[in-house]
Amino acid sequence: MTLHLSIAPLISLVAGILVLVFPRLLSTIVALYLIAIGILGLLGMHQWRI
Repeated sequence: MTLHLSIAPLISLVAGILVLVFPRLLSTIVALYLIAIGILGLLGMHQWRI
């Protein structure tokens, strides 16, 4: 059995869990998520698999 995870969905899952646990940090978490996805997109790392 092989498990393939993309980086972007993994980051969004962690961000979603953090929003549920710390709702006051919503804007910070969203900003960090957008920055991370933007950097991954610019560097072409959206195709990397874990």
